[in-house]
Amino acid sequence: MPVRRQRAQMPFICLADDVVRICCNSGLEGRWPMELRQLRHFLALAEERSITRAARRELIVQSGLSNSIQALERELGTPLYVRGTRPVRLTAAGEALVGPARRTLASAAQAEQAVRHTRDVLIGTLRIGVSLSAQHLVPFASYLGEFTRDHPGIDLRLQYAGALTMISMVETGELDCVIGPAVSQVPGVRMTHLAREPLHLACRADHHLAEQAEVNIRQLANERFVEVPPGWTARLLSDAAFAGEGIPRRVACEVGDWELFLELVSAGVGIGFAPVGLQYPVLTAPDSVLRLVPVEGVRLERHIYLMLPSAGETSPAARRFADQLLRIHPRGQLTGTCKPTQPCRPGSGAAAGALMPRPSDRQMDSI
Repeated sequence: MPVRRQRAQMPFICLADDVVRICCNSGLEGRWPMELRQLRHFLALAEERSITRAARRELIVQSGLSNSIQALERELGTPLYVRGTRPVRLTAAGEALVGPARRTLASAAQAEQAVRHTRDVLIGTLRIGVSLSAQHLVPFASYLGEFTRDHPGIDLRLQYAGALTMISMVETGELDCVIGPAVSQVPGVRMTHLAREPLHLACRADHHLAEQAEVNIRQLANERFVEVPPGWTARLLSDAAFAGEGIPRRVACEVGDWELFLELVSAGVGIGFAPVGLQYPVLTAPDSVLRLVPVEGVRLERHIYLMLPSAGETSPAARRFADQLLRIHPRGQLTGTCKPTQPCRPGSGAAAGALMPRPSDRQMDSI
């Protein structure tokens, strides 16, 4: 024997501060949500004051318009217009609903337009993390300039921090993308290889290792080191190199700026590992006292990537910027090393020609 459903108590309209509030008694079953289509049909009737003209305006038959408004009345639990009147006359509840219905439909149109803008005309903010010391490898300032000329509705918010910090910010949604170094593939982050560059030992010209063609880690066991902070790619690589040899070392100074790092090495505070292509006067000036010496036996090389969240979480602005960057950026380049017979002298060709990596090196994951 079929079970009869208890008739639901009808909701009623509460009016407060010119806003229609939908109030429901407990025990209501089988409610369906109010639809924008129903509000649009009701508003057509309210403005045209005629079922015939409202149906013509909405391009539907009169019975369809009447059924739609009746469904809305059942949902609200009250008549919205007086039947049999010409022109159509709204009830008090109907009059109260006109203003909120107009605002709701206008808000819905604005929401749809905003979504369309993300597909067609880009607007909003691109939050990008950058490694300032990689500008000579990936000229992101130039790329961002071209991007904003093509998409003037985009505002930029640039941040720079250690590699691990910026990668974490991509994972948590605090950054839309990053151009910076990483030492390994990061789960959940799409990484496209852009460039690579070796790290050499930086020391003063009067240091006892300065004139060697190359050095190894064991020769550095008792040296004082200037280092970048933990979490920076160069620090991760150098710490791993010493740990691999089982050799402790003394970090005499820690600094989070590559130019100051080189100034401190130049002043004799210690030695350290630096990317060979850094373009600071303390390193490149003709009278620089710094020398760069290759390190053999370990792979000290930083890799620069474009990093994005998963495809479903990538913002339209980040996606468009990534597409543009990969069209104009040369394939993953390598800043040249020094000749094996002599240490690097600033200005002696530390930035040589580009190396074309295999496609698998260039594209670790598709954009």
